[in-house]
Amino acid sequence: MRSEMSICVIIPTYNNAGTILTVVREVLGYVKRVFVVCDGPVDGTLEKVTEFAASREAGGAVSVISHFPNRGKGTALVKGFEAACSEGFRYALTVDSDGQHPAREIPVFIDAVSEHPDSLIIGSRRMDDENMPDGNRFANRFSNFWFRLQTLRPLPDTQSGFRVYPLAHISQMHLFTARYETELEILVRSAWRGISLVPIYVNILYPPAEKRISHFRKGKDFFRISLLNTVLTCMAFVYGYPSMLIHKLHSHA
Repeated sequence: MRSEMSICVIIPTYNNAGTILTVVREVLGYVKRVFVVCDGPVDGTLEKVTEFAASREAGGAVSVISHFPNRGKGTALVKGFEAACSEGFRYALTVDSDGQHPAREIPVFIDAVSEHPDSLIIGSRRMDDENMPDGNRFANRFSNFWFRLQTLRPLPDTQSGFRVYPLAHISQMHLFTARYETELEILVRSAWRGISLVPIYVNILYPPAEKRISHFRKGKDFFRISLLNTVLTCMAFVYGYPSMLIHKLHSHA
């Protein structure tokens, strides 16, 4: 089976009524199945996507999953993974609904999946991009430091949500987070399980500051991420490091 035939796209969204339809339309130019997970939006996002999914233009390729109230990006991703698994997809490419993940990069992911099957492919941003906000650079360096401590390996961009997940592996994880920190949890626990993590450089779109849409809550979400890093660091010593060693020895047996 060709890689593009076994990949679907999952688009978690909250209040992104101004960008969601453009993102979905562009993604449909590269894949044949899209799951949009509406995480309790209150700005008309759900209504717009539902109407589009029923249109002739969508051609039955778009499914809308919704829940209320807002439960967090992690919960939205899990619901998308479950839907993708139920239809037999092997991989799921996650795309943000704010337009920062250009659909034209999808063939790059498809090529990477063909070259690295059953790997978690991370679309890494270029940190020297002059349009990247300084806060993003700092947050990424902070996250990269903790990831390296917890897994003993470096990654250039541990905060990118532009990823291809190998669903057979991810569906076996019982996650204990539900919001933005879920993407970090999956990354660390995948490394512990011996899942290959493959970074690839992709281009990201950064709109002007006044047009950027972010639902990241600097206080609450940063606290959640910091708490998760503390928990994962402790777990690394009693579970993560031994698990990685066992997987490494098994792979060389």
